[in-house]
Amino acid sequence: MSSVAVPEAAMASPQDDEIRALRREMAEMRRDMLGEIGQLRARVARAEGNARTAHAHTPAAQDVRHAQARPQHQPWTGPLPTIGEPQGAGPHRLRSDADSRLAALEGSIASWEEFKAATKKDESVHIGGIRIGFPSGRPTISSDDGVYSFSVGLLAQEDIGGFMGAGPKAGEARGNFNNFTQNARRLRLYFTWRYKDWVANVTPDFGSSSVDGSVGLFEANLNYTGLRNTTLTAGYFQPRMEEESAERSGAFEFLERPTIVDLVRNLAGGVARFSVGGEHYEKRWLAAAYFTGQKFGDRSKDTTITDSQTGGVVRVAGRPYVSKDIDVHVGAGATSAFKVNENSKGRSYTFSDNVEIPLGETSLLTSGALTNVSQIWAAGPQLGFRWRRFLLKGEYYHIGVQRSHDAGASPLPSLGFDGWYVAANYTLFGKPRVYNSKIAAFTTPGVEYDFDPLHDHWGALELNGRWSVTDLDDVAGQGGTGINGNQQTVWQGGLNWYPNPHVKFMLDYDHFIVSRSKGVSGGVNVFGRTGNAVAGRIQAAF
Repeated sequence: MSSVAVPEAAMASPQDDEIRALRREMAEMRRDMLGEIGQLRARVARAEGNARTAHAHTPAAQDVRHAQARPQHQPWTGPLPTIGEPQGAGPHRLRSDADSRLAALEGSIASWEEFKAATKKDESVHIGGIRIGFPSGRPTISSDDGVYSFSVGLLAQEDIGGFMGAGPKAGEARGNFNNFTQNARRLRLYFTWRYKDWVANVTPDFGSSSVDGSVGLFEANLNYTGLRNTTLTAGYFQPRMEEESAERSGAFEFLERPTIVDLVRNLAGGVARFSVGGEHYEKRWLAAAYFTGQKFGDRSKDTTITDSQTGGVVRVAGRPYVSKDIDVHVGAGATSAFKVNENSKGRSYTFSDNVEIPLGETSLLTSGALTNVSQIWAAGPQLGFRWRRFLLKGEYYHIGVQRSHDAGASPLPSLGFDGWYVAANYTLFGKPRVYNSKIAAFTTPGVEYDFDPLHDHWGALELNGRWSVTDLDDVAGQGGTGINGNQQTVWQGGLNWYPNPHVKFMLDYDHFIVSRSKGVSGGVNVFGRTGNAVAGRIQAAF
């Protein structure tokens, strides 16, 4: 009997283990199901509570005090439970077109209605009448009704690269053209406070277009968005008159704007320019106009300024044809410095720029110091054409410089300068660039799925090319005796990779050709310069 019982016990033992394991699994499944049922009940209870609140009459103030004094059952106000995979989360869920685009911290300001709609669909935590969430990926604290809100954003851009074959010719100074260096181009913290349709922005910037360690201000302004599709602005702001600038710095195809765009935008616009004005958009057109003054920090950098600049910026843009595969953009921008800053040297102005690579290099392009300037203006057209994944765009601007005629002095000639660029873009994979009617410009490619090579998800990748020409040479001796302006041509190619809607990697190749000018300080460009540069950028934005 013992010989028979022992094998049976040995066989029963593994069977019992399997049964116990199955029972444990069933118990865990039961707990999970009960948890999900409880979560569903919490959602239903909260929805019913909101419906009752919406139809209830508001009690008098005295009744409210008495009601608050009595202990009541408190409905669930914590985070909404999630069953299964959260909507919009996870690397394997297809994003909507709007959610797939790169986070645009400097995009058009949402009206109160748009803000409430964005926070309503956002997964958020509710604590005692306060909503904490991440609409468009931006940390935001708001009242439950959205009347008050405060949010924080970030744009961090770190550039790495260097120059090759940019050495001086015999008799020239070397200049600053590092073989390998780094620069924190933009390190902006966006602080936004809202009360209904009134929005205040303050954005310090710890980055620099030339060297690390610079601290400044990007914007500090007050906006009103209560009129349909309209934003009115007052304070330190960046008025935008060019399509390239309207794209916003986090969405550029290349590390920097074309030189001609940088020169004209800084006449009466640019970063942290005192501005009063606004813009209005419709589905097929946009119009903007601003009266502007000095830039933030002008008088601290030059304590001899006795009369500050005034000017204006105007932009109109249209979308005459649009279909599923085609977008046509047509626009024009104009700007004028009615008067430039007057300091101890009078009213003078110098056009100067680098070779479109922001690594702190010496500027080779210059107009020379233009004296007795009474007014500077610029105007030109903007064109853009998208066909499926291919985008072609360009802008041309003419700059006019009017000189004053002092009594008894030799009259100085008025001057005219020109510049243009043509850029091509092709999205290799991911959603292609599309037109954003709110800013009348083309946006970044879209990332449908976050980078995940194990599931064949690679983000978005685009290929870019650009030809840029700026001519600041008009008349002999325009910058003083023997000092002429010069011309710069830049050929660029690059790749941009977007692993997700908040991260961007850029790689640019730059070949530049700059004619000679004695107006470049330090004798750096006495005989003309050519050279190459390779630079990359790491960008994070939310």
